Amino acid sequence: MAAEDSLSSNPLLQNFEFPPFDVVDAHHVRPGIRALLHQLEAELEQLEKTVEPSWPKLVEPLEKIIDRLTVVWGMINHLKAVKDTPELRAAIEEVQPEKVKFQLRLGQSKPIYNAFKSIRESPDWNTLIEARQRLICANYGIRLFSAQIKEAVLSGIALEDDKREEFNKIEQELEKLSHKFSENVLDATKKFEKLITDKKEIEGLPPSALGLFAQAAVSKGHENATADAGPWLITLDAPSYLPVMQHATNRALREEVYRAYLSRASSGELDNTAIIDQILKLRLEKAKLLGYSNYAEVSMATKMATVETADELLEKLRSASWAPAVQDIEDLKSFAKDQGAIEADSLTHWDITFWSERLRESKYDINEEELRPYFSLPKVMAGLFGLAKTLFGIDVAPADGVAPVWNSDVRFYCIKDSSGNPTAYFYFDPYSRPSEKRDGAWMDEVFSRSRVMAQKGSSVRLPVAQMVCNQTPPVGDKPSLMTFREVETVFHEFGHALQHMLTKEDEGLVAGIRNIEWDAVELPSQFMENWCYHRDTLMSIAKHYQTGETLPENVYKKLLAARTFRAGSLSLRQLKFATVDLELHTKYVPGGTESIYDVDQRVSMKTQVIPPLPEDRFLCSFSHIFAGGYAAGYYSYKWAEVLSADAFSAFEDAGLDDIKAVKETGQRFRNTILALGGGKAPLQVFVEFRGREPSPEPLLRHNGLLVATA
Repeated sequence: MAAEDSLSSNPLLQNFEFPPFDVVDAHHVRPGIRALLHQLEAELEQLEKTVEPSWPKLVEPLEKIIDRLTVVWGMINHLKAVKDTPELRAAIEEVQPEKVKFQLRLGQSKPIYNAFKSIRESPDWNTLIEARQRLICANYGIRLFSAQIKEAVLSGIALEDDKREEFNKIEQELEKLSHKFSENVLDATKKFEKLITDKKEIEGLPPSALGLFAQAAVSKGHENATADAGPWLITLDAPSYLPVMQHATNRALREEVYRAYLSRASSGELDNTAIIDQILKLRLEKAKLLGYSNYAEVSMATKMATVETADELLEKLRSASWAPAVQDIEDLKSFAKDQGAIEADSLTHWDITFWSERLRESKYDINEEELRPYFSLPKVMAGLFGLAKTLFGIDVAPADGVAPVWNSDVRFYCIKDSSGNPTAYFYFDPYSRPSEKRDGAWMDEVFSRSRVMAQKGSSVRLPVAQMVCNQTPPVGDKPSLMTFREVETVFHEFGHALQHMLTKEDEGLVAGIRNIEWDAVELPSQFMENWCYHRDTLMSIAKHYQTGETLPENVYKKLLAARTFRAGSLSLRQLKFATVDLELHTKYVPGGTESIYDVDQRVSMKTQVIPPLPEDRFLCSFSHIFAGGYAAGYYSYKWAEVLSADAFSAFEDAGLDDIKAVKETGQRFRNTILALGGGKAPLQVFVEFRGREPSPEPLLRHNGLLVATA
């Protein structure tokens, strides 16, 4: 009886208008999730018995099952990210396999798959609106016109039983290998330690880095270590590795640390070489099982690009970036020579970052710390909301107290249309809390807009988003003061939130950011970042928090100029990663004549001005593609940058100082990119907004690389 009582009061199982973030606790997770899965399992069985190939008898009950799991799991997962405790983590880890098992069961349900297939093959197919057609194709892998085969087919549903078993085995094995790859990178990174006792050896490093190195030394038993007197312990973690490469005047130290970093997880029992080969082999087998000729085709089946169009874009950007990247190296050489550096004529990998940093300081004289007083969080948010009103005709109103929150610093807002009606809500959690909140910044959905999930008396459930950042909290009477990078980050996440909140799509499974092809989903976020460099927008937010004075004009000009510093080199670096990723997933033959390192060296000849060292083993720590979601998808970073820069150029074409034209273009952006969600193919949506297909020219122009293509 007690268990039933506790279930009836479990907040995860209640009906709520907004999630009860304030009362959910670790002890609710195991019983709550298990009861929910039990209930959803029964609903799924019922659906499989009664399913008919019609919207009300198939998609609506299915959406209810998917939505319930998404909302409740999303809630506890969110709390783990912002209010982590060992108890919560253990509870989630324990029920996660049960949740994954249910998802696989749902994704491989034959009765549901067959019902979708019947809709696709029925004479009524052409009467369905495009959003419904895309929903069917996206969720159940039926061929749409000549479009891609999607999720269900990619999860092995259409395979015969023995093939499906083989497929599931491959999936399990790939999961294990990726996990092992990750662990090896982590362990190899941790393994390297260099203890320094002579301060001369670490000249040039800033106090913040020396403090970090001393702290690392203390943690390894040198309890008297101080930032000033040492000893100092250098590791390969990014916060330790980067300052050495940027600031250490000791060239031998830079070389040693660089070589160690580049050879991580490539020898002894932590060697990832065989794991990479096995991963590539299994991915190829999986592709063949699904009827594709290589793994890149599987990856592209759920993306906007094809292997050919991705290759084409990478080559276009590469040829535009090459000459400027060569020039970057020449500039560094002559600058190093002027500084009397003996290595000036033979600059190599461990010199580039160091001399780039010196050149940047001398050219732009921008100090991030000195900019902070001009970017106080309240001013930045007010400017951001003002921009949203100008561009999209919406009002952002504080709504604190309307919904429960997980921390007293969290703000809650309501988005209202021009008539003052609520169209969406969002939470904003701005400050860093190292003891309980994970790093980084992100936007996630709480509820998607949905007709099926509407409460009684309303025609649609309104979307709710959450935006999370990690910046310095206010100190005393000082507001939170931001770096320029943090300002860009808030604009970026708000772009994602706008696409989720301003959707006009009522089918919940394709509303907002759902079902948008993965290489297009960064468009609105990267688009919003462009406004940080727009003079009027920046000047409206950049006010000194004490004196109220606006950011000096010369500092604004330096910010603008620094945006394109070494753009050719930085572009080539991303293009190298993207190209080697595609090569390994299209042309590489596991166990063939060419090794993975041969492929890497071959690609580097076209994408690195200074050729890599023969012993370069960067692939062994390339977690994005071997332990993250970016296999045959690293190009997506560049693909979305092209879309966002081109979208912003529509405003430049209209005239950024012409407020009427900006408002009209903003309205068009809202009605297409932000409103149509995953209900329409992203290329069509882009063409509706821009009047043509995307062009890489605006990106090259913004990066100062266009002259090279003339």
